[in-house]
Amino acid sequence: MSRPVRTILILNGHPDAKSKGLCHALATTYGEGAREAGRTVQQLDVAGLDFGFVSSQAEYEKGTPPLDIAAAQDQIRTADHLVVIYPMWLGDMPAILKAFLEQTLRPGFAFTYRPNGFPQKHLTGRSARIIVTMGMPAAVYRWFYRAHGLKNLKRNILRFVGFGPVHATLLGSVGTCGKEKIQRRLAEVKELGRRGI
Repeated sequence: MSRPVRTILILNGHPDAKSKGLCHALATTYGEGAREAGRTVQQLDVAGLDFGFVSSQAEYEKGTPPLDIAAAQDQIRTADHLVVIYPMWLGDMPAILKAFLEQTLRPGFAFTYRPNGFPQKHLTGRSARIIVTMGMPAAVYRWFYRAHGLKNLKRNILRFVGFGPVHATLLGSVGTCGKEKIQRRLAEVKELGRRGI
């Protein structure tokens, strides 16, 4: 069971560090709603961090995380709720966000291998919200493509290390919807921030 949400960490997973587009607006708006409700909010723009790709099993299991990753681990450790925001690229999260998760959710920090059975989860008691923007209609992604990238992040990454519950918000047809619809969606996301979910 997740603990009461007092501290929220927002991960903006857009690959362009200079982008002030929809993902940035969603992160800002969610944070505004959470702060209005008296919660402490931290935000990480993944594209602005200094880290590389994990290139071997030995590095993943026993390597020393880069400084920016170690700092991110501290923020994850102290957060009650994690919000992951990203644009869908090729049906999944952008490579930089996947690289960040591989660097951050390492054995020893996020989980511990056991001789038998499933690993021990270290990030239990924390909830998460995934917010994904995409060009296609969200219903097409959910029903025709079976939301495979989203399911991977929810089940095989976040729940694997202990996050739960993990909820998702899909914003489809973002390239063709009008400003009025975007404003409605931003208002919905701000309300999620207020509620801490």
